Amino acid sequence: MRSTLNYIKLFCCALFCMMVLGGCMSSHSEENEEKVQSDIRHQRVPDTMISEDIVQDMEPPVPDVMEADWSAIFDGLNGAAVLYDAVQQQYTIYNTELATTPRSPCSTFKIISSLIALESGILEPEDSVHTWSGEVFWNEDWNHDIDFLDAFRTSCVWYFREVIDAVGQTTMQQELDKLQYGNCDISDWEGKLNTNNNNRALTGFWLESSLLISPKEQVQVMERIFGVDSIYSEKTREELREVMLVTEFEHPDIKIYGKTGMGKADGITVDAWFTGFAEDSAQERTVYFCVYLGRTDNQNVTSAAAREIAINLLTQVSVYNTDFERH
Repeated sequence: MRSTLNYIKLFCCALFCMMVLGGCMSSHSEENEEKVQSDIRHQRVPDTMISEDIVQDMEPPVPDVMEADWSAIFDGLNGAAVLYDAVQQQYTIYNTELATTPRSPCSTFKIISSLIALESGILEPEDSVHTWSGEVFWNEDWNHDIDFLDAFRTSCVWYFREVIDAVGQTTMQQELDKLQYGNCDISDWEGKLNTNNNNRALTGFWLESSLLISPKEQVQVMERIFGVDSIYSEKTREELREVMLVTEFEHPDIKIYGKTGMGKADGITVDAWFTGFAEDSAQERTVYFCVYLGRTDNQNVTSAAAREIAINLLTQVSVYNTDFERH
């Protein structure tokens, strides 16, 4: 009997020891696991921090903006000029207030309508003749069958009215939104807001109507079309370069490409433009530009004057000469 009691005591003691040891081991195991999880939590980088860093790395640098005093070159004309050096990522602006004021693009929009029609295949330069309706227009150069090259260089409005109608309102809206072209407003498709002309063949949303763009925005659009990040085909851009080339300007290294535009209200010129880009093969530089002239009393405001000022700025003052006057 006594022997049996001793065995029972020994068994109980052993069982108690096993329970105590098991509890200690479990406690240590839980502590170790918690420590490991804690270390992992401390070492983990928050997802938001990674995302913000990546986004910051992807953001393009903000271009420098320099102001210039080119009033002597404008010679009393109410105007603005914007030049953007793509290599230096620098804007040079004369008359910032006017340079950021949206105005009707007028015939500078022929760059855009040509771009969209060429890229979509609606316009093929080799087979681009449109038949003249027989209506006699004020510009004698428009009074015959005409192809794309001549229509662009003579700024034939009826030709591009037909091209724009062929593109269509839906596609045009999509493409302008993609380009971020000014206010992208083509709601006055027929050009009924144009008080200077009620002939549908000679008006539209881009002529003193609903579509507006500032000189600085014009420059930004040129860079989106012809810059290194352009989404447009090389074929389309080469075809545009051909018609935009200023053939009257001759220089061994520099080529200037652009389009004039002019709009009137009640018979008075209120908008005159020349916008495009200049390429210097020797320095491997491209400068996008826009010169704008607004209504100026007792002055001859024309797109030809805007072009002359632009060529002067590009060749004598700023693009290839760093000693131009700033303030």
